[in-house]
Amino acid sequence: MTVRTFALGALAFAAVSTIAARAADPRYPNWPCAQAKVPEISVAAVWAGPALDDAETKWKDDSKVSALVSKLAARKTPLDEAEKSVKDFLTGSADKTAKAKLLFAGLFDTLNAQRSQVMGGLERVSRKQREAADKIREETIQLQALQDATPRDEAKVDAMSNQLIWETRIFEDRRKVVRFVCEVPTTIDQRLFALGRVIQQEIE
Repeated sequence: MTVRTFALGALAFAAVSTIAARAADPRYPNWPCAQAKVPEISVAAVWAGPALDDAETKWKDDSKVSALVSKLAARKTPLDEAEKSVKDFLTGSADKTAKAKLLFAGLFDTLNAQRSQVMGGLERVSRKQREAADKIREETIQLQALQDATPRDEAKVDAMSNQLIWETRIFEDRRKVVRFVCEVPTTIDQRLFALGRVIQQEIE
């Protein structure tokens, strides 16, 4: 076995081991993050204000609320700017409490949907990573067999080696992206909590 084959085989083993170790919760075998998976946030966890009642279904009917929700929920909007927008909007509202409930209901609905979308994407990538790790491991064994064959087909050895290098590079790139994206659900949670707190403060 050459040094290159050994290195590729070691990477495949490490990849499979890492994926298996992260899937510690049997309920979510494809969850790739170190953070525990929380499928949804409850309203009670982020809102201590008045009962939302029908605001949960009617917030979309208010065009100003809907437009503001889109702006506030976008991660490209800095949090301090989002908080100021909440204060400006509620300060000028005739029925502050009703508008506050609509605004929070919209944020809760929108940000929860964002979380679900991100987490679903993470689990899809995790499945691809598991398949890629298995493929790298199998192809590493095939490469070893090619290298040990007599006579040895150098063209096939080179082709398989280059293919494995390319596949491992893709695998590593995906792993780095996953590690970054794993932080997004927590960032969304923090944004919802912070904006919910500002909304509540405005109606206390």
